[in-house]
Amino acid sequence: MALADRPAGAAAWLRPLSVALVLALHGLAGPAQAEDRHAGYYYPVPQTSETYPARSQTLPDSDRTRRIGFVVQLTKQILDHPYPPDFAVFAKGDEAEKMLIVALREDVIDTLYRARALLAMLTSVARATPLFAQLGGEETFTFFDLLKILGFSQLTISDGESFAHQVTIE
Repeated sequence: MALADRPAGAAAWLRPLSVALVLALHGLAGPAQAEDRHAGYYYPVPQTSETYPARSQTLPDSDRTRRIGFVVQLTKQILDHPYPPDFAVFAKGDEAEKMLIVALREDVIDTLYRARALLAMLTSVARATPLFAQLGGEETFTFFDLLKILGFSQLTISDGESFAHQVTIE
């Protein structure tokens, strides 16, 4: 299905994130290693990186099971759409502490600017959740803060071919 044939606006594919977030944070669903064993397998060696000092704390019951549950629910919602997904989201690491977002087709996440645009949209969705309102961070928290709340310590976003950007979440 062509991009023009998809449901209007980003809301159609962003809704699954909020559903998955709510499920993961209601129980339905380690630090980054110096050597990145996933580089060269899921994505190229990251050309750019940054460290994000989170404004939130990891919830005490955010563990491997919750992180995997979040990713599973998000993936299920994305796959329920009548068109193929533009990217895959998955968790890696011994404690599923690394989130990966990898494009499944060309021209999706092939620049740092497109990666940041996708992350900004994910931030908008996260800010609209009841959790952020409850924590008082709906206007200041970002998608990275959501990942910190869930216990992720690293995010890598890639086009799956030649571009990769890695964020360490502290």
